[in-house]
Amino acid sequence: MKRIMVFGTFDMIHAGHEDLFRQARALALRPGSGQAVDPHLIVSAARDDVAERIKGFRPRNSETARRDLLAAHPLVDEAVLGDREGYVAHIAAVRPDIIALGYDQEGEFVENLANDLNAAGLEVEVVRLAPFAPETYKTSKLI
Repeated sequence: MKRIMVFGTFDMIHAGHEDLFRQARALALRPGSGQAVDPHLIVSAARDDVAERIKGFRPRNSETARRDLLAAHPLVDEAVLGDREGYVAHIAAVRPDIIALGYDQEGEFVENLANDLNAAGLEVEVVRLAPFAPETYKTSKLI
């Protein structure tokens, strides 16, 4: 089994998120990645206070409601809450093989991710995924 992890707020799940989940799951089946294996998609929902700090406003839905919504989605195998401070601890807890970043994820977390994982002794491949109709499927445009 190939464990793939993605991150986000996921205040709602829309077609753009579902494409993110499909792209992430497909990473387990890439040519050149060895034998095709079953994907196990782990989705990390941002804590309410972390989302507010990054975006400048609180999510409409609570962190537990967002995590529960993700856990019930057919493309998601496991849903977890992110760390309140930092991010390496919860990544280490689930031990992903691959971290798939969305096309629009940026900032200190993304810039330092590979170095921080390496410093923690975690061997995790970091991949950037392609956008899917970002002019239409962005939570801020849909709410």
